[in-house]
Amino acid sequence: MKEIIDKFKAIEKELSDERGEFNLFALFLREGSANKWDLLVSADWIIEDKSESLSVVASKVQEHLEINELLRLSRIVLINENNPALEAFHQTISVEHGSAEMQDIEFSGIEIKHAIVITSRKQKAEAE
Repeated sequence: MKEIIDKFKAIEKELSDERGEFNLFALFLREGSANKWDLLVSADWIIEDKSESLSVVASKVQEHLEINELLRLSRIVLINENNPALEAFHQTISVEHGSAEMQDIEFSGIEIKHAIVITSRKQKAEAE
């Protein structure tokens, strides 16, 4: 799993450098998800054009992951930065371009068995 986490860290860093910083970039393993991970992302630049943003993130993921690794990913979820669950999550964990793990949490009413958080940070306007 460490190799996959390192690949997602590289994906997050490249996209941050190319497009702008993330407020959230995390892998969530939902309870009962048959060991398929969700990639949750939130960033200011995503709101401008969600369809294009999803395509950009998906392309970068496909560029970095091998097919057997891609098969472990269920979906990419774009999170609006105004989502109240996101704010609560930022208060729980703060990390940027790293990795932190959490287990048995709830996010937006969904039970999460395992979370690998690469970036979780408040927007700059809120943080200042």
